[in-house]
Amino acid sequence: MRILIIEDEIRLAATLADLLEHAGYSASSVHNGPDGLTLAAGGGYDAVILDVMLPGMDGFQILRQLRADHTDTPVLMLTARSELPDRIRGLDAGADYYLTKPFENEELLACLRTILRRAGDTAGAPLRFSDITLCPETPALVCGGREIALSAKELELMRLLIVNQGQLLSKETLLLKVWGYDCPVNPNSVEAYMSFLRKKLTLLGSAVRIRAVRSLGYRLEETLEKEAAK
Repeated sequence: MRILIIEDEIRLAATLADLLEHAGYSASSVHNGPDGLTLAAGGGYDAVILDVMLPGMDGFQILRQLRADHTDTPVLMLTARSELPDRIRGLDAGADYYLTKPFENEELLACLRTILRRAGDTAGAPLRFSDITLCPETPALVCGGREIALSAKELELMRLLIVNQGQLLSKETLLLKVWGYDCPVNPNSVEAYMSFLRKKLTLLGSAVRIRAVRSLGYRLEETLEKEAAK
């Protein structure tokens, strides 16, 4: 799993990255708020470790923006502020866990496992967009009483498109999330699987389409015919 560390203390960020790598995670670090928001919003990470005090944009601002944009990546907030109002503020902003400094390494890893497990618990729930329902347990795509089976890669791509509906997902993000960081894969695989999904949406008679925006990525949209019928 890929973890993003947004922490302006460079030595602490490096220590956290080493800890995570030793625990079997893949870790990346960034040291200011705006860059952290850009990377976290890209959707290429399984969890974010987010410091509160950051240059350019604080952790609360980053978290509120992520949640406003429907980015549901689990977030573990780190701060030296231990007062109850600050903890409440972090949780209200959308944090999944709030850990105060100083902390033990095992405590941080346990908190990270907790928020990742919570995210996994919801992975099997049906997801809906417009007239389609994605059923991960089957796995299948359903529309108006019709159902069509999906491969594992098709399932994960469609899940990412629905969860991030309205947002463009880059090819690089999709490759990382579906095929993994170290997996050798042809970049054209994304286009191939998107073609498979488009054909299945057509077979279902769905009003949903997968739109490709040149050099930017993919997103789900409803056809004009569907919107006009509302």
